Amino acid sequence: MSRVLVVDDDPHIRELVRHFLEAQGFEVSEAADGASALALLKSIKVELVVLDVMMPGLDGWTVCREIKRSRELPVIMLTAKGESAQKVKGFELGADDYVVKPFDPPELVARVKALLRRFRAESSQSVQVGSLFLDRLRFEAMSGGEAITLPRKEFDLLFKLASSPGRTFSRDELIRDVWGEDFDGNERTLDVHVNRIRDRFGDERFGLRIATIRGLGYRLEAK
Repeated sequence: MSRVLVVDDDPHIRELVRHFLEAQGFEVSEAADGASALALLKSIKVELVVLDVMMPGLDGWTVCREIKRSRELPVIMLTAKGESAQKVKGFELGADDYVVKPFDPPELVARVKALLRRFRAESSQSVQVGSLFLDRLRFEAMSGGEAITLPRKEFDLLFKLASSPGRTFSRDELIRDVWGEDFDGNERTLDVHVNRIRDRFGDERFGLRIATIRGLGYRLEAK
């Protein structure tokens, strides 16, 4: 069971987030300020942090920087400010996602789930499907001892699909996890990249195919 640390000086926010996360099977720990959060992270194992920006003492920016300095831990920032400059600052400090108050609790839970899925896939630095071996450290694809060069987004998309062969990914999920929450394009971009991957790996020797699941998205199948 995944444990999430919720850091906010408002007890009502912490209670609200706890309620919705626990309803989805998460374990939840709480901290009312930045110093308490950093101390708690030394004593418990946490898979994700939901972190408020505006807190007394150590603010969220400082806590985020300290977390990212010492560990690979996904962080979702909570803030009442929606300006793009604030988002940029958070991402520069290592924040992985950004939710503006007031927020819809089910949406926050969905973002927590999506971010955890992304981090778990990314934490596995290599994957093999069919005869194709993908190495995230080098962004390299190999088959039969031959290196295959891929553009970065094609590699990221293929790695995402290959990390869970047989699983259907929605278009929205693929766009969000490969291009990011703030992607300004549309589903056509995803379709173009999928077709390029199909063109590259359509040969039977690779032992894989990307199936279109009508009305849902895409699924990679190993032959």
